[in-house]
Amino acid sequence: MHRSTRSIPARRPRAGVRAAGTLATAALLLPLLGAAPPQDAGAAPSALLQGAFASAAAEYQVPQSVLLGVSYLQSRWDAHDGAPSVTGGYGPMHLTDARTAIENTVAHSHAEGDARGDDSRAPLKASEAVPTEGQLPARLRTLPRAAELSGIPAEQLRSDAAANVRGGAALLAAAQRKLGKPLSDDPADWYGAIATFSGADDTATAATYANDVFAVIRDGEQRTTDAGQSVTLAADADAKPRAAQLQKMGLRKADTSDTECPRTVSCEWIPAPYEEFGDGDYGNHDLADRPKDQSIDYIVIHDTEATWEQTLKLVQDKTYLAWHYSLRSTDGHVVQSIKAKDVGWHAGNWYVNAKSIGLEHEGFLAQPDSWYTEEMYRSSARLVSYLAKKYDIPLDRQHILGHDTVPGPTTSTIPSMHTDPGPYWDWAHYFALMGKPFHRTAGPNAGVVTIKPDFAKNQPRFTGCDKAGEDCAPHGSSAVRVYTEPSEDAPLVKDIGLRPGGQDSTIDVNDMASRVSTGQQYAVADRKGDWTAIWYLGQKAWFKNPAKQPTALGAKGLVITPKAGASEIPVYGRAYPEASAYPAGMTPQAVSPLPYKLLAGQRYVIGGRTTGEYFYSPIFDTSTHKVVKGKDVYYEIQFAHRVAYVRAADVQVAPSTAS
Repeated sequence: MHRSTRSIPARRPRAGVRAAGTLATAALLLPLLGAAPPQDAGAAPSALLQGAFASAAAEYQVPQSVLLGVSYLQSRWDAHDGAPSVTGGYGPMHLTDARTAIENTVAHSHAEGDARGDDSRAPLKASEAVPTEGQLPARLRTLPRAAELSGIPAEQLRSDAAANVRGGAALLAAAQRKLGKPLSDDPADWYGAIATFSGADDTATAATYANDVFAVIRDGEQRTTDAGQSVTLAADADAKPRAAQLQKMGLRKADTSDTECPRTVSCEWIPAPYEEFGDGDYGNHDLADRPKDQSIDYIVIHDTEATWEQTLKLVQDKTYLAWHYSLRSTDGHVVQSIKAKDVGWHAGNWYVNAKSIGLEHEGFLAQPDSWYTEEMYRSSARLVSYLAKKYDIPLDRQHILGHDTVPGPTTSTIPSMHTDPGPYWDWAHYFALMGKPFHRTAGPNAGVVTIKPDFAKNQPRFTGCDKAGEDCAPHGSSAVRVYTEPSEDAPLVKDIGLRPGGQDSTIDVNDMASRVSTGQQYAVADRKGDWTAIWYLGQKAWFKNPAKQPTALGAKGLVITPKAGASEIPVYGRAYPEASAYPAGMTPQAVSPLPYKLLAGQRYVIGGRTTGEYFYSPIFDTSTHKVVKGKDVYYEIQFAHRVAYVRAADVQVAPSTAS
């Protein structure tokens, strides 16, 4: 949701192996730590994790396909070098130990900036108090339970992949026994145990999770993990879930009566309050009638910068702000709090708020080695696909915006715009899950490129995750840094909006001045060897793009350039109507340009075309609310890391050409 200023503990060092209880266990653990296994010294190093799943499945009498399926849905079998997920989950099985992961965390207030972003009323006076963490639920304490069941020390479960898999198998076996089910070799008998592993407390979420695991088992999967381990789950077309097991698990039934969600996700209605309070102020969203009175053009992806429990308290605070959907990390559970027809206060830009739906994902953008669960990615992708189809929103990076790509509406707001979900959100995987993978659509000399680094291999250096100036742990990233010249020794591109004094850009994890992101499209300005230059913030910006391992792909697209005879044109952070469009008695909103200039000869990719609109709603009484529609036409462009707008009257449109 916000720029991250949290303080979090550094990653723990890898722990040594403690004495194992059996020869089989020792044989399993030692190879993963670099020692030779006593029973098979010739085992391929890249297949060791596969062996860990086989050994753990045999030890705890859990079907190997169940163990592999659950792990895939949690982590895609990645170990993340022992680092915790955004909710304190460790290892391939995402065993949660949130107390350890966040024990030194300073709760981050979301009150920074004005999430409403509307000049017609004073900035939102949100409560500065962030709810306390309170008692952690069981779903965030599975690692201590796994330690108890398996006898493996907690530190080893956090840091060692093989031990982590054993801990997950122990949890599944314990859940199976508690349900009174046999330790069967038939995956269908394990439906209830799988649902229990999700940590969900409601029937719909538990069922969705278990069904997703069975879908993975039926379809099969194969991939190479972040540690170079090759893991395969053979397809089992006969694996069929036995959902009737849920009926005896005593789970609550979530309120789904008012939700607007696809059937493929578990979705609950917990409403945000539309209420007045003190001095005529109100919160925490606006009632509207979209898409009847104005179109919904965007979906904005956020992370919460708060725990799940804090997030739900915040969205129900009438003095605060609200968004449409919240998504839980451990199991992908969705809570809807605002109807899609209504306008949330989440993006910091009133034009974007009025035209968007906001999704908050549980997590912290700058947590060292931050990662998100596969089930949350999948749940979010299904929800976004559903909303995009329902409201005719294109599935591209110009309409599925990160909060970090929403422009500051005016010059003064640029420095306070937020930076989530950050460089560690895997946009390529996210769009692939939505059936819209980024791919080459033009040749190597195309006039437009789509940014697409290899997420796992692309690990740019960042600082400030744990402490200002200190390096973040190496991590796969969607971000690509841009320079003033074709050299990594050259200065980074500067952003005069972010730093009006002309100070240098930095590699801080929250500094958006000099980077591009997966899926974004830019017009090519130049090429030199392994380097490509794009038009960016009114200047050339260079990034490394070697032919053997490209960072960007050739693409087709329409571009704008200043109209003939214009040496420069203004750039805007919102597409507001002309003054004459406002009715009598309503103060027109300023069509104020940002501090940037788009110069003659420069080209920028068009993301969309729109007519100026402004949603007037400064007070609680909805009878005064009105959508003002003008005649001025704007184009949305990919101007920098963030999008921007230009007036159609100032530019000419042309197809991209080879550079």
